[in-house]
Amino acid sequence: MAHGGRRQRAFIGSFTAAGGPGIVTAAVAADGALTVLSSLNGVPDPAYLALAPDGRTLYAVSETADGKVAAYDVTGDAPEPAGAPVPVGGDAPTHLSVFAGHVLTANYGSGSVTAVPLRPDGTLAGGPSAVLQHTGAGPCAPRQQGPHAHQVQPDPSGRWAVSVDLGTDSVRVCALTAAGLELHREIALRPGSGPRHLAFYPDGSHAYVVNELTPTVVVCRWDAAEGSLKPLAEVPLLPGAPAGDAYPSGVVVSPDGRFVWTATRGEDVLSVLAAEGDALRLLATVPCGGHWPRAITESNGVLYVANERSGDVTWFALDPADGVPRRAGSVRVPAASCVVFD
Repeated sequence: MAHGGRRQRAFIGSFTAAGGPGIVTAAVAADGALTVLSSLNGVPDPAYLALAPDGRTLYAVSETADGKVAAYDVTGDAPEPAGAPVPVGGDAPTHLSVFAGHVLTANYGSGSVTAVPLRPDGTLAGGPSAVLQHTGAGPCAPRQQGPHAHQVQPDPSGRWAVSVDLGTDSVRVCALTAAGLELHREIALRPGSGPRHLAFYPDGSHAYVVNELTPTVVVCRWDAAEGSLKPLAEVPLLPGAPAGDAYPSGVVVSPDGRFVWTATRGEDVLSVLAAEGDALRLLATVPCGGHWPRAITESNGVLYVANERSGDVTWFALDPADGVPRRAGSVRVPAASCVVFD
């Protein structure tokens, strides 16, 4: 059950420029099935959503040239704007998270990370208090001619902000101080790999970085005390060479740490891997239930896939024995970008 005794809800982002309705609210049944309740076209192209820790406020990034972040009160039946959207000081913000009293955004177009301060009530206090500009490039033109920050999130200890940059083939570890966002360490990954997203192991001992430009995931050891990430192995996500285009997108770790799931666009599959200490082992791949799986989310033993180009969110029951997703249903959401749960 969600806050206030209300059954859990899902909030689904969608790209308005591609015909999406904006932010969709859906009811979540006991078996994980989604039923659309309402939609809100609040900001253009909400590429990613994040909830405040208390579940009362929903944040959305507008992936446009004049990137903005917006806040919504979700204590009622449907999201309500909580103040005006504010600029992030970056181009095409594509991901966001809540960290240390701020909303952090990963700005793909400008290759930067922004910190937007929050008031105690969860509303946005104004424009960015800090912008950390990434630098560098990679060997794969035209995708890596400069930095492209694709994700930013807190580590499990809550001490560090970790950003993944597709353009520079690296992960950056940052601290948020009175002086702003400060770079603590940059970790280089294989040139041309194009890292996109990262997910932590539940106990914070490991992290898994999914690459977009090659269908692989990198197993890393994470040391929160030192704020250091050590790449250990790069594991293929597909059995054999991909038949055509293959662009991995999301990565999720099961709450018990036994399995890792990824989505790959083009091939339109979900990969299931067994987490075995410093290693990952590919167990299976299954169809994602649509076309162009942009993001995946796990909730209560169900895996949800936002299929951008087929315009739906598909959900899968997860076999507790082998981790294999089994398709259970779908709901129409044009140009779906992500799914989060309250």
